[in-house]
Amino acid sequence: MFDHHVKILKVLEDAEEVIGRKKLQKIIYIAKKLEYPFSEKYNFHFYGPYSEELTLRIEELGNLGFLNEIREKKGRSFQYRYSLTEKGSGFLQQYQIELPPMREYVKKVNCQSSRFLELVSTILYFDDLSKAHVIEKIYAIKSEQNYAEEEIQEAYRYINDLKQLSEVLQHS
Repeated sequence: MFDHHVKILKVLEDAEEVIGRKKLQKIIYIAKKLEYPFSEKYNFHFYGPYSEELTLRIEELGNLGFLNEIREKKGRSFQYRYSLTEKGSGFLQQYQIELPPMREYVKKVNCQSSRFLELVSTILYFDDLSKAHVIEKIYAIKSEQNYAEEEIQEAYRYINDLKQLSEVLQHS
């Protein structure tokens, strides 16, 4: 039952802190697409791939006192900061599950902006389409983000880098 929750806690432990709900969603979605063992179901939403299951698990972990969710005012909206609590850290020590090493992946992705991770996760969501069709979709459904061609190309390069890193980490 707690395996799914432990994986989320492990991401937070590796990240130390994740700033933003959207970013946490994208970190786990991208990991899943890179064949890390996450099982949350995702649908395409306003900000790209979104998992209601993940949202509920994060809420449960907060209710159990295993993670901090700090709400901060940022302009006209709010931003959330996520981190592991001491209680969550203790739980991780006791509840061991087999996971491939993820720390380097988590650190690499966590330092990116939510906007960029939204682009990366959108590309990965439509990975069954040709690159040309994916780019058309990005311009159509992400027009408000106004992604430049260079940003899209950078996202494709970043995905290739992540795939190589994931391959090395998961087979080391």
